[in-house]
Amino acid sequence: MVGGAFNAIVNSLVKDIINPAIGLFFNTDLSNLNWQVIEAVVDAEGNVVTAGVAIGFGSFASAIINFLITAFSLFVVIKVANKAASLRKKEEEAPAAPAEPTEKECPYCLSKIAIKATRCPHCTSVLEE
Repeated sequence: MVGGAFNAIVNSLVKDIINPAIGLFFNTDLSNLNWQVIEAVVDAEGNVVTAGVAIGFGSFASAIINFLITAFSLFVVIKVANKAASLRKKEEEAPAAPAEPTEKECPYCLSKIAIKATRCPHCTSVLEE
């Protein structure tokens, strides 16, 4: 539903704003530009002998502009979504702060002892704070 509404907005932007602005250079609306391949030929009695054939490159250019705006908008939305997902993933993977140490090493016998110990249980040395 949002895509349909967005498409209507882009169509209006191209039709009502961009086409007339580009048409300023051609003195007509961009979607009305065409190339007459065969002119309509009328005989002496007023009957159309051959119908005119025109290639409407203006409406094709409007469709290209419409596509480019839609594609760019979709590109931006996907880039933002990917960036948000990568930021969320980085937050989840971030290591927690290292825990406070619970042991220390006896400077005399090099045994592991409790961090709050004042005497080594292995060599019975008195530890200085």
